[in-house]
Amino acid sequence: MSTFSLHPHLASGTHPLGHLHGCRILLKDHAQFPWILIVPEVPEPIEDLHELDDVQYAAVTQLIRSISQWMSESFQPTKMNVACIGNQVRQMHVHLVARSEDDPAWPGTVWAYSGKQPYHPEKIREVQDAFSAAFPVEVI
Repeated sequence: MSTFSLHPHLASGTHPLGHLHGCRILLKDHAQFPWILIVPEVPEPIEDLHELDDVQYAAVTQLIRSISQWMSESFQPTKMNVACIGNQVRQMHVHLVARSEDDPAWPGTVWAYSGKQPYHPEKIREVQDAFSAAFPVEVI
């Protein structure tokens, strides 16, 4: 089996939160939207949830549920958006985005929003610490 390598586009636009159940957990560097990526460390050409074996599928969907619950409690969004799209970056990854009616892109998509603002380093650390307190992560 080949060594897992995070796609450069995913790596360049995120901050690591940890490693859980064979997945990298990343904070998207887009401060207006609490946005987390779950990136299963699976071999290519796996791109979609239905392609995972039963054990991997159970682990990823449980992570989606657990992290979505944590995001709901932490950020109090109006709506949790969950997507495994991969049209631009084919490496399998799942987006979890906590949306609120007062966010600058509401009710449109976060992908189409052009006013990106990166996180301040102190806020990144705050989210990393809160995530680590909620989940038994391995540092990546």
